Amino acid sequence: MSNELTDRKFWANYWESKTGLAFQVPANYTFHQLFKKLLAEKPIKSAIELGGFPGYYAIFLKKYFGLETSLFDFYVHEPILKEVLAANQLTPQNVKVIEGDLYKHEPQEQYDLVLSCGLIEHFNDTKDIIARHLTFLKPGGTLFITLPNFTGVNGWVQRTYDMDNYNKHNINSMNPALLAAYCKELGLKDVEAYYYGHFSIWLENMKQQSGLTKGFLKALWFAGKVFTKVVPVESKGLSPYIVVKAVR
Repeated sequence: MSNELTDRKFWANYWESKTGLAFQVPANYTFHQLFKKLLAEKPIKSAIELGGFPGYYAIFLKKYFGLETSLFDFYVHEPILKEVLAANQLTPQNVKVIEGDLYKHEPQEQYDLVLSCGLIEHFNDTKDIIARHLTFLKPGGTLFITLPNFTGVNGWVQRTYDMDNYNKHNINSMNPALLAAYCKELGLKDVEAYYYGHFSIWLENMKQQSGLTKGFLKALWFAGKVFTKVVPVESKGLSPYIVVKAVR
């Protein structure tokens, strides 16, 4: 069995089907509070985003924190990348781009911060893909990984309305305790792994859904938001993300 649940063709079709990709990455972009806290705690000067095309987090860290940032992915659509950079008043010279295969690439440098947001869940061998991150990480550097949580309400939404997308994800990887154990087995320190966010649901194929389905999902989204505002819990059932942080 291949370790990868997606391939280059999948991502080429995925990004070419998307619209509205070139927007200004806001200061309150997803996980901004976690990044702000992390950068206040440690002297981080360089960062690389793995599997992150079109590089929203590399752009975010460059734009708001002045880090030297790089983007690594095995599929880079140059015209889209240029549009996204331009929308953020940046040029290709501001963010280093490396197009390559994580299973073949030998890093020429290491970084203070290695991050991926929505990468590891597309591989069958979760421990191995985490280990691939470490080849880019300096000793004493910080590993920061996020992935969606499809084991609760959002997972039900995916299974019910977009099974094809659901099948592109390794659901077994969406387990904070398991992720923490893998990090410790790989020799990482100060390991944290937890559910993050109060509530959200989404669909990649929302535009193709019927009006009735869209109305139902909007009502479900609203009800979840109201509930978690009253009861601000982060849990397996309701949180949309999982976060992993550790030090090499």
